[in-house]
Amino acid sequence: MSAHTAEPEGRIDYAKTLDMPTKRLILFGVLLGLFLSALDQTIVSTALPRITQELNGLSLYSWVTTAYLLTNTALVPIYGKLSDLYGRKPILMIGIVIFLIGSALCGLAGEPFLGNLFGGGMMQLVVFRGLQGVGAAALGSVAFAIIADLFEPVDRPRYQGLFGAVFGLSSVIGPLLGGFLTDQVSWRWVFYVNLPIGLIALAFIASKMPRLASGLKARVDWLGAFLILVFAVPLLLALTWGADGNYAWTSPQILGLFGLSAASLVAFLFVESRHESPILPLTLFKNPTFAWGALARFMIGAGFLGAILFLSLYLVQVQGVSATAAGTATIPLTVGLIIGAIGSGQIASRMGRYKPLMLIGLITAGLGFFALSTLNADSSYGSVVFRMVLLGLGLGPALPLYTTALQLAVKPWEIGVATSAGQFFQQMGSTIGTAIFGAILTAGVSGNLATQFAAQAASNQGTVATTLQKISDDIRSGNAPTGDRNATPENPEDVKARFAALRENLTKAIQTGDQQALTAVKNDPFIRTLPAPAQAQFTNIPAGGVPAPARAQALSGALSGVNDGEKITLASARAAKVAFADTISSIYRYSILVAALAFLATLMMPNLEIPRRAKGERAQPAHVEI
Repeated sequence: MSAHTAEPEGRIDYAKTLDMPTKRLILFGVLLGLFLSALDQTIVSTALPRITQELNGLSLYSWVTTAYLLTNTALVPIYGKLSDLYGRKPILMIGIVIFLIGSALCGLAGEPFLGNLFGGGMMQLVVFRGLQGVGAAALGSVAFAIIADLFEPVDRPRYQGLFGAVFGLSSVIGPLLGGFLTDQVSWRWVFYVNLPIGLIALAFIASKMPRLASGLKARVDWLGAFLILVFAVPLLLALTWGADGNYAWTSPQILGLFGLSAASLVAFLFVESRHESPILPLTLFKNPTFAWGALARFMIGAGFLGAILFLSLYLVQVQGVSATAAGTATIPLTVGLIIGAIGSGQIASRMGRYKPLMLIGLITAGLGFFALSTLNADSSYGSVVFRMVLLGLGLGPALPLYTTALQLAVKPWEIGVATSAGQFFQQMGSTIGTAIFGAILTAGVSGNLATQFAAQAASNQGTVATTLQKISDDIRSGNAPTGDRNATPENPEDVKARFAALRENLTKAIQTGDQQALTAVKNDPFIRTLPAPAQAQFTNIPAGGVPAPARAQALSGALSGVNDGEKITLASARAAKVAFADTISSIYRYSILVAALAFLATLMMPNLEIPRRAKGERAQPAHVEI
């Protein structure tokens, strides 16, 4: 295997030759581009329910996100290598242009003039989201490498921290802006809003950024690029389909995708070991900082995304936050992330070392996961906020410091491929971790639900106990219906108010035959869930009400049935709440293990010092090509 060890001829050290005002303008354009990519991941999720409704595509709901994830993750390492060969500027600009074209097309999905292209509006959106992901992969992978081109090692952590803050800021702004645009304007503007921001970023980059070329002259490893796509896409598909329950983990489809991915990986490693300029140089894994850092980032990716996804689920199912508001309810986690990312970057630049801060961050994240593992059905939102901030402070340093470590460990002309490889491992960790935790959630909720319904049955008697025990038995046997896991559960106060209204209407209907009250009884959610014979007992009321001799008995029997229904509904809500809380807290117990593995991998990294700027070392700003 050959590798470039000598500095390429004509390589420009942009960190020393560009003046600070120019660097700041370039940085502003790059941050805008990265903000585009980060915002898109949070803004779309808020609008998805409305989009699905208008385009009539519930079956493709998850694919709007999956298509973006597939193309984005698979192309990250390819863009990193291309930016080393051809310069950051052209690759970044190509990425932004593709992203903006994809955004415009996403906004047009389902418009009449597109007709039945790709089979309908929702499928059009899925395809165009995949195109967006193609562009976004360049935004993410190249942007982090540009920091290393523009700034000397001692300055990099503080600027990498700004990039981490952009991700945090987008997770606050995205749900708010997405909700506003969807409700007040149109869901299409969730995508159109990218266009003005992207064009401004493009203008800054085109006018102020030099090519930022590494000086490498080599052939592109197109076979390696193809093989990494054939490795990543089937693997991500298999994990996504398996976790979503589209196919069983042992189905021929899933096993076939895993087999194709494994074969492609073997072929990829063979090709990379023989190419003069591989997409992912295997020599990088001989570098302990890169090898252990990549493993740590894989683990952090699994813990990071899982923390956010399952915390949102806890807030919806247990705290009773609406699904739309769940994104903004995690703002304390985001605040912790921003403080952790910016603060650790600033401290690392002053200390001249990054490893101690990474270890402190992972210990803090481990404490955050431990605190989250103690959540229960009765935890107050204030106590959840404390846990979120703690976890954010721990995970925040992961965003800038691991990127800085990988960049410092490789040659300047390998920064693009090393940065994008680290990002690739983190995104793969996110996908694999989410699939594994999702499988734990599905299995755990079923088991815990059966247990909690049985516990509720034991604390009741008569019809209520029998009904709850039957639900428990149905869950264990797999015959119980599965509800919408993202739906906001009904709180006890609403249940009691609903049954109080039902009792009032039922009393009016039986005593006087009030038609409005009888209609309300027939349309009541509880009555409609009953079998037909049971419904008839509540709804077959004579026009003038039940005759006087039988009225008292009829009213007593009906109200008794309603009281039992209220007890069953409240017990069911409590069982579901406790089951979800217990399952999600168990997932955070596994996350402690993930944080511990990331800590051990980081511990194995050399404790390298960030090169400091010597007096008189900085060269005078010189003219470079724009």
